[in-house]
Amino acid sequence: MIQAPDLPPWAALIVGICLLLGASVTLIGTVGLVRMKTFYERLHPPTLGPTLGTAFILMASITCFSAMQSRPVVHEILIAVFVTLTTPLTLMLLARAALYRDRLAGDMSVPGDDDNGPSSPAVTRDAQGSPPPN
Repeated sequence: MIQAPDLPPWAALIVGICLLLGASVTLIGTVGLVRMKTFYERLHPPTLGPTLGTAFILMASITCFSAMQSRPVVHEILIAVFVTLTTPLTLMLLARAALYRDRLAGDMSVPGDDDNGPSSPAVTRDAQGSPPPN
């Protein structure tokens, strides 16, 4: 049942390198997620693994099955398209939800609409945390 002996050496080398690169990039993204302190810092590392790591692993899969079946196998491209489209979208939705939550809470450390601080007077608070007088 194991078809690995049928894999040509050139394909085995490409598959091995791609799998190691994919696993390494995914591990780096995971370590980055653990090391970062705040939610906003943690947004970027998890997107590294699902995009670049998945791309390498899918290249290994395409190479392996194409070499074993003597024809191009491209089913994995659908997986790559799905991951490439959904990962940034999820990141943006999470970031916007967190920004909205923190702005309503009056957290002055989050960026404003123009990156110069909060732009809405309802979000601006004084040192005691109360809104400014009208």
